[in-house]
Amino acid sequence: MAAVLLAAIAFIGWKVRHLLADPTFFPPDDFVEYYAAGRLNALGQNPYDGNLLLDLEQRAGRDTDEPVMMWNPPWTLTLAMPLGLFDPSEARIPQLLWLAVSLVLVVACADRLWIEYGGPASRRWVAWLLALSFLPTLFVLKAGQIGPFILFGITGFLVAQRGRWLWLAGACGVLMAIKPHLVYLFWIALTAWVVRRPFPERWKVVVGGVLAGLIATAIPLACNPDVLGQYWDAMTHRTPEQWKSPTLGSLLRELFGQEQFSLQFVPTVIGVVWLVAHGWVQRGRSWDWLEQMPMVLLVSFATASYGAWPFDLVILLPAVVQVAAGLARQGEARRIVLAIVLFVAINGAALAMNLAHVSSDRFVWMAPTLLAAYVLLRPRSAAS
Repeated sequence: MAAVLLAAIAFIGWKVRHLLADPTFFPPDDFVEYYAAGRLNALGQNPYDGNLLLDLEQRAGRDTDEPVMMWNPPWTLTLAMPLGLFDPSEARIPQLLWLAVSLVLVVACADRLWIEYGGPASRRWVAWLLALSFLPTLFVLKAGQIGPFILFGITGFLVAQRGRWLWLAGACGVLMAIKPHLVYLFWIALTAWVVRRPFPERWKVVVGGVLAGLIATAIPLACNPDVLGQYWDAMTHRTPEQWKSPTLGSLLRELFGQEQFSLQFVPTVIGVVWLVAHGWVQRGRSWDWLEQMPMVLLVSFATASYGAWPFDLVILLPAVVQVAAGLARQGEARRIVLAIVLFVAINGAALAMNLAHVSSDRFVWMAPTLLAAYVLLRPRSAAS
């Protein structure tokens, strides 16, 4: 293991050396949207202005004629502004830091989820292997997207809620609110859960979330007092309706007419109906977030009205780890083989599409397929 570790460090060092010497070796891709937006806001300028973003992104090494917009809400800038402390000529440094932190977050979350879901301690390496071989992990690391931080928020919420650290559980919701549309069913379920809790517990979750949200928003506001209005203007006047995201709603628009924008929300309505029905079935039982979260995430992602890009799928890692931990506990050879076959098939198909340069909207099948695989393989305790 020591030899492997030394070899890995040497290999990473060699790659980093090439990266710093050759900007085309590892293009900044989507990372530049967070870098540029963070730098603009830190300087008191509009982080949602495409013209300002484009200049910074090109200077930071992104080969593009159109700005890569950061559509995330203003509290995301609390994470992005430290990246912008570097000059565009030094953008490789925050890019590498962002990559390193993202990698650590994904592996650490998988490791912690394995423990939370009762996976055998002697096989924690399985969680690491799953995290690194789950193709959306590679997508999100290559793109420099922000999914690992959302995954960290999900994992933190589960750990904190189980440990009765309800203040912290509420605070972790801020990270999930970076892309709230991907976990929209979580917000509905959380609201219903909070309402049914005793007042002291309810108060802790709500206050923890509100305080964390206010702090995360106040930091960008301190640098740019107009940022909330700038975000509202971007979302109401420059919405990316023309983008074909890999959602069922976009598929409906492709079939029945792109001008029918309301079709984008039909799957979301179906998702809400499912949650109401699921909540009705669960009535009288104690809502166990550790057990329910993977299914809530899967249905929410599969019926999201927007986004749900291939790199966003990394937030579904809790479902993958829950299934693997359950199978490791139960030790049923046939189900384990079936799980491996499905995991390899799903990731293999996604890899083949990626190598063939298939457009992102054609990855619409991944979330529903992962949902179907989860229903088939989830631990019996979760299915009951």
